[in-house]
Amino acid sequence: MLAGKSAIVTGAGRGIGRATAIALARAGAAVVVNDLDAGPAEEVVAHIRADGGQAAVAIAPIGGAEAAAACVDAALGAFGRLDILCCNAGLLRDRVLWKTGDEDFDAVIRTHLRGTFACARSAALHWRAAGQGGRLILTGSVAGQRGNFGQTAYAAAKAGIAAMARTWSMELARDRVTVNAIVPTALTRMVATIPALTAHAEAAERGTPPPPKLRRAGLGLPEDVAPLTVFLASDAAAGITGQCIGIGGDRLSLWSHPEEIAVQEAPGGWSSEAIATAWTENFAPKMQEVGVKLTLD
Repeated sequence: MLAGKSAIVTGAGRGIGRATAIALARAGAAVVVNDLDAGPAEEVVAHIRADGGQAAVAIAPIGGAEAAAACVDAALGAFGRLDILCCNAGLLRDRVLWKTGDEDFDAVIRTHLRGTFACARSAALHWRAAGQGGRLILTGSVAGQRGNFGQTAYAAAKAGIAAMARTWSMELARDRVTVNAIVPTALTRMVATIPALTAHAEAAERGTPPPPKLRRAGLGLPEDVAPLTVFLASDAAAGITGQCIGIGGDRLSLWSHPEEIAVQEAPGGWSSEAIATAWTENFAPKMQEVGVKLTLD
């Protein structure tokens, strides 16, 4: 499916990134495994090679231009080309607004949002010069689509990533680069901090399959997420761009783009009193819910 292609997966030492790197390699791609920690990254490279695939390592903390360039250079140096970039690296600093420090906020934004930007820019510069097209696959979150209590920085970063996917899909269309954001849900170390999911995440880490009720709710293993990335990286997805696509457990979904759901005009403009009346009559019944929903029954 991906024979002859070269891919980069950031944050590929563990979790969804690890599963994605292995799945891409099994589909035929040569993979650059990026991570902050050398040990897990080198273990993934060894796993891919033992499985008969091609892999190289790029140890760098995603966030700045230097790390992005190092990943692209690793792909070009090891495999002579770059076809697929999967921006997966991330971290959490979950706190409510009034307890979120500047360092917490900056760390999340730097890794998720600025890191995605820097890696995408580096890849885009190469793709525009090479003229062979490419696949840019970003990682969003349900928190970025709906907001989530205690995730100020994370939700903001993931909402920004969804907006960048839509923007870049237009900017890179002439260069035959598709840009999409996956919205994954899986039992990983990143969700283990959620009290209702801690035991399930720890069980998954030990190799225990999640129960059917979790899979139906969209919470499976990292390996359940990886096939979407393989599909989006393939020729079969050449016509798909600018989309946010959810996957997890037994669920595959397509997210809507934000759009106006109620519109009313007032010739000459609005007064505050007229807004109050219009809100009660037309807008209030159409107000939208917020927050991540998790139904386990």
